[in-house]
Amino acid sequence: MSVNVYLGLLHYPVYNKHGDIVTTSITNLDIHDIARSCKTYAIKKFFIITPLESQKLLLNRILKFWKSDIAKKYNNDRVVALSLIEYAADIESAVKKISLQEDECLIVSTTAVSLLNQISLNDLKGKNKSVLLLFGTGNGLTKDIHRQADHVLKPIEGKGDYNHLSVRSAVAVVLDRLSSEK
Repeated sequence: MSVNVYLGLLHYPVYNKHGDIVTTSITNLDIHDIARSCKTYAIKKFFIITPLESQKLLLNRILKFWKSDIAKKYNNDRVVALSLIEYAADIESAVKKISLQEDECLIVSTTAVSLLNQISLNDLKGKNKSVLLLFGTGNGLTKDIHRQADHVLKPIEGKGDYNHLSVRSAVAVVLDRLSSEK
């Protein structure tokens, strides 16, 4: 895919295991692992999207360490990957930041559920437009997010019936398949 890809990890609105709409907490594992996948696959920017000020402060505290001289000596590869991260309060804020660099950007949501009119990775590759890929925490993005997106990506299919990857794993698989030759 020769266009610019941006990634958004959405913490609200997402579902919990009971189907309630909630705000989830950011996690260190998601921050680090997804940033590393983003850097590996040349993602332009990794937006961590949450409306909670307390979560923004936590993110800034984590990132502050990874901008320090100590961090550069400790693990410079991690510093480089985490430099892709940017905070956004909501999807609209992320899109505004992207629009400063892109003429047009498709919003593509992801889900582990089969829905009507989903787009395949191959069809997405053929769009030749910049993309903001949205991944949900908790038990996934809400139906409203999917309705607002330009496209909803088809779920990742494995070999078995089980389909509940961690968001970190789902991001890595999607980015790898999106960048693959086939």
